[in-house]
Amino acid sequence: MEINGVEIEDNFAEAFGIQTSRILITAATKKLAKVAAVEATGYGTSVIGCPAEAGIDCYVPPQETPDGRPGYIIMICNMDKKKLDHELLERIGMCILTAATTAVFDAMEEPDEKFKTGHKLKFYGDGYEKILDIQGRKIHSIPLMSGDFLVESELGVKAGVAGGNLFILAENQPAGLLAADAAVDAIKAVPGAITPFPGGIVASGSKVGSNKYKFLNASTNEKMCVTLKGDVEGCDIPENVDGVYEIVIDGVDEEAVKAAMKAGIEAATKVNGVIQISAGNFGGNLGKYQIKLQDLF
Repeated sequence: MEINGVEIEDNFAEAFGIQTSRILITAATKKLAKVAAVEATGYGTSVIGCPAEAGIDCYVPPQETPDGRPGYIIMICNMDKKKLDHELLERIGMCILTAATTAVFDAMEEPDEKFKTGHKLKFYGDGYEKILDIQGRKIHSIPLMSGDFLVESELGVKAGVAGGNLFILAENQPAGLLAADAAVDAIKAVPGAITPFPGGIVASGSKVGSNKYKFLNASTNEKMCVTLKGDVEGCDIPENVDGVYEIVIDGVDEEAVKAAMKAGIEAATKVNGVIQISAGNFGGNLGKYQIKLQDLF
């Protein structure tokens, strides 16, 4: 199968279940909201080593937010509900409450349950906190030196999907980077999906475990390393490929991940020098979701 002259390999991305939160951060300006969103989603590339996977979902204009101010929706994900609860409390408390003029609202549609994150954060007000009603939402108003920090009392959580992915194989590194960047930009337009790695682009595609070191949970995917091409038995890189990048996607559900993968593939295949689109999987041994590339179209 080809799209825009680029081969779409008959392969699948292997994804797995994850617990997901989706919150809206607003502030006095778009810049201040973005600053808080970036801080709150830091150190959130992969649960292989990070306490959560996190990223910015989308910008929300003032006319669409509860308080009429510009904002960004972010997603924070973890395999374990208790750990996700902890991450929400810490990231909002340390990265958003501390950011100038911010407020936090729940942005999860049809949650499985709700965490009392805002209720817990209210105690920072040391007895001076108040309860407000904003568009039917229970909001805790916490006095700060700079004004009041507003946070919704409960934040929704639901079972989502993590690990959707696509591999971009290009004739050289610049073409691969340009295509990966185009894919990430396209995915930004898909609601309910994030690309948690730096800039959305994965330079370090990995495999489960290690061939040599038993103490490692994950190690480099040597079959997809361009500098090992020709040195590794079973190398998966064609001879005419010298640039490989991966895009990893988390979403509120399987449909969001599929839509993001499709958008990313369509954008990447429009870049000159892209030769093939593939995906990473572990033979169906890691996750219950097998998203076949060719079935996306």
